[in-house]
Amino acid sequence: MLPALRHRALYAAFDRFPSRKGSAVHIDRFARALFEQAGGGLLYVLGGDGLPPYQREDDVEIVRYEGPPGHLLERVAGFGARLSALLDRVAPALELVHFRDPWSGIPIVEHAQRRSYVAVYEVNGLPSIELPFRYPGMAPAILEHVAELEHRCLVGADVVITPSAVTAGRLRARGVDPGRLHVIRNGADVPERPAPAPASAPARYLLYFGALQPWQGVDTALRALARLSDLDDLELVVCASEHRRRAKPYRKLAEHLGVADRMRWEFALPEHELAPWRDHALLSLAPLRDCSRNAVQGCAPLKIIESMAAGVPVVASDLPAVRELIVDGEHGRLVAPDRPAELARAIRVLLDYPERRAEMGARARARVAAQLSWSASVAQLRAVYGAVGRAAPPAP
Repeated sequence: MLPALRHRALYAAFDRFPSRKGSAVHIDRFARALFEQAGGGLLYVLGGDGLPPYQREDDVEIVRYEGPPGHLLERVAGFGARLSALLDRVAPALELVHFRDPWSGIPIVEHAQRRSYVAVYEVNGLPSIELPFRYPGMAPAILEHVAELEHRCLVGADVVITPSAVTAGRLRARGVDPGRLHVIRNGADVPERPAPAPASAPARYLLYFGALQPWQGVDTALRALARLSDLDDLELVVCASEHRRRAKPYRKLAEHLGVADRMRWEFALPEHELAPWRDHALLSLAPLRDCSRNAVQGCAPLKIIESMAAGVPVVASDLPAVRELIVDGEHGRLVAPDRPAELARAIRVLLDYPERRAEMGARARARVAAQLSWSASVAQLRAVYGAVGRAAPPAP
């Protein structure tokens, strides 16, 4: 179904929305800010999982691409073709367009009516770096083509924003003018009080929540748990944002390590069900791998900021992008990545000193409230829109 309204703003993302992934949380905040500033808008995202292909909520319309399943490159081609067709219809009224990926970006920055609107490229990740982790057999020629698409988007966008200074450095190295580049960090809301503990929660547990891609280092967390076998009352809860089938290799690894009976798995929990697990964890884990996706491209994991907002100390990999969020010994602990023994040692020490954990959690919560809130991030985004766009609310 085609949009029924004339829109001054478009937000496009090759992501399923809504979902429990961090990308969907980010899309919700930034798209909402864009549409509030523009007096409505069009959101173009992926569909599936029973989501309707079209929704309208007052002055916001959502169009979801539901192309046939197939190879990634076939899906992105179909997604881009559908977006091009939408732009043919809505471009004359557009003033501000925000996109998250090159699959959305190429139709936007190279459309025939491109000069009628300002284009904002939000770079949370670069597919040319991430795709080899998802598809190890992908041909180098394809990755070179993807990198070329990214370059065309970076050149064609009026403004580039990113949540990490590490990613910003990578983009500058690829030729992005610093004057067009803005770092707007991810955020979290600080809850007024903890949610009630889940009825089925273990008395003492560590928590990993989020996606299960290889770069997340979930295997390192499992190996660390195996080194804490003497703490027989300690469990690891994994709240995966994805379908349970994605957990199969990790569940096999847990059985191999002899820790399967000390683990609890939850899948695709909505926020109101995830929050109780997060709020009552002893520690939150972010054992990110030391790989090009995290160390070269950069990242800004929502799991870290959301745990800090809940007052839960984080034990995370000591990577440059993580050091933007956590000060070691102040808000949690940073340990060498890909070293289960060091992760286990940091966990053990913090479990032995509950007062220190409580102090770290309080400082982490205060840091989010002062510097890493969604309200602060949205205010920065609106300032960027105000500087480059024409999408102010219509006059009464």
